[in-house]
Amino acid sequence: MDDIPASTLTPAGFPVLVDPRRIQALLAELEASEPELTPILSPAELSRLSADFHSYSPVLGPLLKGKRAQVAVKACRVDQVLAVAGACARHRVPLTLRGAGTGNYGQCVPLAGGLVLDLTGLDRLREVDPASGVVEAEAGCLMADLDRLLEPHGRALRLAPSTCRTATLGGFVAGGSGGLGSLRWGFLRDPGHLLGLEVVTVEPVPRLLRLEAAASAPLNHAYGTNGIITALRLATTEAVAWQQLVVSFAGWEAALEAARDLPTTALLLHALCLLEAPVAAAMPWPAGCPAAGPGEHRLLLHAAPDTLEVLPPWLAERGGRICWRGPQPEGGGGRALPLWELTWNHTTLHWRAQRQDWTYLQLLLPRPEAPLLEAVRRRWGEDVLWHLEGVRHQGAPRLAALPLVRWQGEQALADLTDQCRELGAVLFNPHVITVEDGGLGVVDADQVAAKAAYDPAGLMNPGKLRGWPGRSRQPPEC
Repeated sequence: MDDIPASTLTPAGFPVLVDPRRIQALLAELEASEPELTPILSPAELSRLSADFHSYSPVLGPLLKGKRAQVAVKACRVDQVLAVAGACARHRVPLTLRGAGTGNYGQCVPLAGGLVLDLTGLDRLREVDPASGVVEAEAGCLMADLDRLLEPHGRALRLAPSTCRTATLGGFVAGGSGGLGSLRWGFLRDPGHLLGLEVVTVEPVPRLLRLEAAASAPLNHAYGTNGIITALRLATTEAVAWQQLVVSFAGWEAALEAARDLPTTALLLHALCLLEAPVAAAMPWPAGCPAAGPGEHRLLLHAAPDTLEVLPPWLAERGGRICWRGPQPEGGGGRALPLWELTWNHTTLHWRAQRQDWTYLQLLLPRPEAPLLEAVRRRWGEDVLWHLEGVRHQGAPRLAALPLVRWQGEQALADLTDQCRELGAVLFNPHVITVEDGGLGVVDADQVAAKAAYDPAGLMNPGKLRGWPGRSRQPPEC
């Protein structure tokens, strides 16, 4: 399966499933060497373990429909991962890695059948360096759980997705790019966040490697296509008792100005999200927070306690009124709704809960932002609704956008993306399946070289790395 010949492709362009005899031989070997690894063969469980939130995309939904592993196993120890990797390599069975499945590009959907390896059982915090705060933890750690374990050390994760209560650390690094904390710390691939990885290779005799920061970079945001991440070393930050603030604005221009200018102040902020009025009106707000009224735009902030003397008058001067304030929920939130679950792609989740005919885009907006926002509004009206997030890009504060888009077909989506590009936005396309096309659209030679070194037979998540010469198909256009 180094290069899948055309004769083995389905009409849709994906490889046919693996010969069941090879699956049985693989399972027999694992039963003999690792009897605690119970194979998962239930169709319902295989469907669950072969899916993520790619249903956000009406392009990916039909494309990935019915793609399912033929078997799954859940590893709880690194030696079990080594056993599975070696067996897959010896029996030429495609291997797709899975954390919690909170991604939305189809990263963990197995295009070629084969085996899904569930890594959520690798969930130990291995070490926190008391001097530097550097943490080493296994890939299956839930991010909210890891943050709780860091609290006694006075430390916290720098970056987390809005799904941090359910997302795994390994899945976030392999499939994510930013989120909570990006306003202050930028993106996962910025140097200084990922300090090292423990990686298992997919070879007949697999290797367990410890990679330093530079060697780890090609596995960062690579969809699990070029090495099995079993543990990660990350820089952390000081823990802050963030205050959750909801700020009301009557005018969009004033709200946009505040969102653009706040990150240029000396006020310590962890997150900033701006929701246009129709989006704000549809959100489920935390207990005690009033619902958004008609025409009310909302700015959501995580602010340090020492900002609270300056922030209210600063906002009031710009037309903003704090309509709700509360401490960040302890212990990951429990049953309380944390404000962060109204941001990033949780915004999309809440909106689509009642409006399945909507999708979204991901853009880094040009500066100034208003000309693009206004041009899109003139052309598309309320078929595009704005949701902005504050980020730091190449050291400078910027606004990213995850606009909600009424689905009107692939051509309309392509027209919208073309318009945004022409107006200076950088698109991170959530309607494609490959690593490259979900990012900047270019092949990363270092990612391909890492795959050649750590997955020489091309068995890992085949079809997701466009630069791999044995890829089975080109990504869909949109």
